[in-house]
Amino acid sequence: MIKSLAVSRTFNLKLAALALASLSLAGCGGTISGAGPYKGAIESKTEAYTLVDIDAKTIAPYMRGAVPPVLATVTKPVPPEVRLMAGDTLNVLIADTAPEGSSLFAPLATGGTQLKSRIDSEGKLSLPYVGRQFVAGMTLNQVENMIHRQLKGITTDVQTHVELVGDLSGSVLVAGAVKTPGRFSTLQGPLTLLDAVNQAGGPVLEPHLVNVTVRNGSQVQQFNYEEVLAGNNMVLRPNSEVVLDRARQRFVAMGAVTSPGLKDLPDRNTSLLDALGSVGGLREGSANAEGVFVFRMEAGKPKPVVLRLNMRDPAAIFYARQVMVKPDDTIYVTNAAVYEWQKVISPIVQTMVLGRATGVN
Repeated sequence: MIKSLAVSRTFNLKLAALALASLSLAGCGGTISGAGPYKGAIESKTEAYTLVDIDAKTIAPYMRGAVPPVLATVTKPVPPEVRLMAGDTLNVLIADTAPEGSSLFAPLATGGTQLKSRIDSEGKLSLPYVGRQFVAGMTLNQVENMIHRQLKGITTDVQTHVELVGDLSGSVLVAGAVKTPGRFSTLQGPLTLLDAVNQAGGPVLEPHLVNVTVRNGSQVQQFNYEEVLAGNNMVLRPNSEVVLDRARQRFVAMGAVTSPGLKDLPDRNTSLLDALGSVGGLREGSANAEGVFVFRMEAGKPKPVVLRLNMRDPAAIFYARQVMVKPDDTIYVTNAAVYEWQKVISPIVQTMVLGRATGVN
């Protein structure tokens, strides 16, 4: 019996020593926590960044801007001038004015002579009695005039009409983050940017998460799709390319939040309160509401900025509603001190209880 008590006492002394060593490690290095830096460490090492306590006096530079108004104008498509290119298919009508039976082409009264021809890879169009003529870059009217000139002297005065029936020059390519990418014809009429995206099935992401790039020759324009929906629509020039891709509208949530990780901003004008809500809010039982931080790199400023909110203050709820979260921001919520203590002491207590139970047996 005496020997058993001695063994138990020795074991408990070892456990106590282990507990003291663990507590000293927790107090010195802060290496026990894997969530990130402690609140005190962030507040003390301000030589690397500018620490801003958000309150009524300091909030102004970090507030959300006003939502831009929706434009009342409606884009009115106007048929653009089509310039032909290789791959276009033309339907050519040639009608002779001479009596039937004495002309190369059928008279207009009988419908004339219908010829269908594709512009080859060299940009040339081949027609009987006209020959192989370079037409790339011409308008339909210019092709009609060219045919009329080439037939002069070969036959009597003719009537010509050229119609584009298979177009590459007038089509619009839509690619990227849309449901059904492809090339869409403008033969039925000019396309606006919204027309083209709708024909492609619409974007696969929320509008504020989509950037739109419109390319035509040397001209490049970029929009956010929300801006297009707000009224910044435009008529697309023939042979345009429209590319939709994911906008860099993300932030990182770390520490004592319910759902940490890389997240999409809920909208283009996201508040800190909205961002916290999108990750489930502060984690109950472990978060230090006094230590809510936003880490931000700002172009043109010598040092990064760290915003700090004390969510124990009821007014901080209103501040969090007004502070804007920008793409690439990091939101970090520190752990409560009691939670850090529990992480250290709980395994020790469990081990001591298990050891005591083993010693008694």
